[in-house]
Amino acid sequence: MIRVLVVDDDFHVAEINTAYVARVPGFTVVGSAHTAAQALCCLERTEVDLVLLDHYLPDETGVQLVRRLRLGGHDTDVIMVTAARDLATVRGAQRFGALQYLVKPFTFTGLRERLEGYAALRRAVDEGAERPEPGQEQIDRIFTGLRGTERPRPSLPKGHSTATAALIRTALTTGPAPLSAHEVAARTGIGRSTAQRYLKYLEHSGLVALTLRYGDTGRPEHLYTWVAGAGRR
Repeated sequence: MIRVLVVDDDFHVAEINTAYVARVPGFTVVGSAHTAAQALCCLERTEVDLVLLDHYLPDETGVQLVRRLRLGGHDTDVIMVTAARDLATVRGAQRFGALQYLVKPFTFTGLRERLEGYAALRRAVDEGAERPEPGQEQIDRIFTGLRGTERPRPSLPKGHSTATAALIRTALTTGPAPLSAHEVAARTGIGRSTAQRYLKYLEHSGLVALTLRYGDTGRPEHLYTWVAGAGRR
């Protein structure tokens, strides 16, 4: 079982990421932290294989934390999961040893593919450790392990219309985002239950990212964002 520490300054985002990790076989979350100091404390007292690390932390940045970990002799693997997409941050994360960089908002499918790629990398490393000098083929498997397996996107299920899916895509990509199912329904002219059904399918397919907004009632509102670079339906 691969032990994961989730680090994010937003408590609700940390909960979502924790739930995502729990859905991937072979992974378990052993801790959650909301500051760099808390993350370091967890790493000192808990065995952790992989850190899912946000960049925007209140006491120092995620990249600064990765650098401090490496200088301190921590070899725990790191995957950045953050909204930061400036080149300096991306290059800094790479320079200090982050294995992958996943930009928010992301879907469960996006995170799952990174985790499955990481698991493949660990298997390749473990196999290579059995040989004092692994061959080129084994080395190639180690270096390509994090790429994961490309999955063809499924066709629309029975009862779903390509035209309706296109309407929802337009609503999510041409106006302010994220949107709730009610807002999508209002923008497209379709029923709310239909919008919810399509949004659930699109989120499951990796085309739409789901986030939660908590109000005064305590019941979260589901908000949806089209994933940048996702294909058309």
